[in-house]
Amino acid sequence: MIGSIKGKVAYLANEYCLLETNSGVGYRVFMPAAHLGELTVGAETRVHTYMAVREDAILLFGFLTQDYYNLFLMLLSVSGVGPKVALGILSAVKPDAFYLAVQSRDLKVLTKLPGIGKKTAERLLLELKDKVGGIGGDDDSSFADVATFSGGSAVNEAIEALCALGYSNSEIMPALKQIPNQAELTSEAIIKQALKLFAGRK
Repeated sequence: MIGSIKGKVAYLANEYCLLETNSGVGYRVFMPAAHLGELTVGAETRVHTYMAVREDAILLFGFLTQDYYNLFLMLLSVSGVGPKVALGILSAVKPDAFYLAVQSRDLKVLTKLPGIGKKTAERLLLELKDKVGGIGGDDDSSFADVATFSGGSAVNEAIEALCALGYSNSEIMPALKQIPNQAELTSEAIIKQALKLFAGRK
């Protein structure tokens, strides 16, 4: 099994890149959209890879970071989720945001992901709840703390937006605890207050 590839980016497409090694062999590697966006033709890179063997094809899926690769493998462990669906999920959401959705049992967020209907979302919650429990940060991002904020859609939308901006669960949860009267605020107001708190720590 090919665990990683180091080579130059010879070609970039919408769903994959072509990595050419020093031996002259080029590998077509399917990657999340965000990771493809970080690549430049002619630049050298290393990707963590997963090789999927089917009756009609052998496909390589690659990731620039270990956390994306780990989540990809975790998604494949869920019945009904194949490599293409798992890749679609990772193209739409960052690992921290996905873990948060599972920890807070947020079906609304999961069903927005490409290829994920209600039944598949329910399977994700059922089969991953024990695996995801301790992932995503320190005690501030545990399920007990996440559940505190799972009641209002405005708070959930704010959490999702902050995750998309690159903040982790362990940064978001302590900030939300400092914002009073959350139930009365819009998601935009929560985001603005959280960003002010983040800026104050710098």
